[in-house]
Amino acid sequence: MKDAPHDIEDLEIDDRIYDLYDKYCHGFMSRRDFLKKAGAITVAGVSGLTMAQALFPNYAEAQTISFTDERIKANYVEYPSPGGNSGDMRGYLVQPTSTGPHPAVLVVHENRGLNPYIEDVARRLATQGFLALAPDGLHPAGGYPGNDDDGRALQKSLDRTKLMIDMLNSARFVQNHELSSGKLGSVGFCFGGGVVNFLATKMGDDLKAGVPFYGSAPPAEAVADITGSLMIQAAEKDDRINAQWPDFEAALQANNVDHERHLYPSTGHGFHNNSTKRYNEEAADLAWARTLAFFTSKLT
Repeated sequence: MKDAPHDIEDLEIDDRIYDLYDKYCHGFMSRRDFLKKAGAITVAGVSGLTMAQALFPNYAEAQTISFTDERIKANYVEYPSPGGNSGDMRGYLVQPTSTGPHPAVLVVHENRGLNPYIEDVARRLATQGFLALAPDGLHPAGGYPGNDDDGRALQKSLDRTKLMIDMLNSARFVQNHELSSGKLGSVGFCFGGGVVNFLATKMGDDLKAGVPFYGSAPPAEAVADITGSLMIQAAEKDDRINAQWPDFEAALQANNVDHERHLYPSTGHGFHNNSTKRYNEEAADLAWARTLAFFTSKLT
């Protein structure tokens, strides 16, 4: 059986392991069950357990923009969130060091709180001239706990309706920030992609541009309230999210919503997240370049 940590970069992971990991990530099975089911699979002498362990995030190696990058200034901020889970929120605010004001972008995390990958995405945006706020939806429960398993459990324990209000209040906070030009966009991943779609239905002209990465579609009847532009980033091997697309597309077209969708071949859910083996560098780079161009076009 192959079990060499130094081969991890070249390890090819079976699609069945990816499917199990997707279920684990979205709370449909426990970590223990994920590893147990994965361990029952062997491919070409490689244990499914080895493949499964390779999928867990390595945030330290995934950082692309340093905390001390001279192009940005980052700090944690707290702000009111009436109607949310606790009445206040905390987020990671990253500003360019260039002269403002700057177009604002809300960066929304996955279903486990504000982890280091999402903070890095906020820093990436700030290096490109955007004022970026990455709210921590887990703040009312004590904040991101430092690991994804506990983060996922904490997020699941929160009132979902109030969590969405916390995200809406976060969007309004960064839009109205003294460093903001007033033009607002949002990008989100997985749960955060669904939040972007939600914000588009609630904020009208206040949300100029939304980029949901593999996010759940909003209810069809709510699509009529979208007046901003959407760039939808989708993975080819993401049956759960892609099954929602036909109805979503029909509603977008029926309501003349400005939108475009990009489907990335041979990718799975989470392909932009460079902290795990789900990462697809070519697709992630292309999707990010498109995202930046979209925000530049709509917000500047």
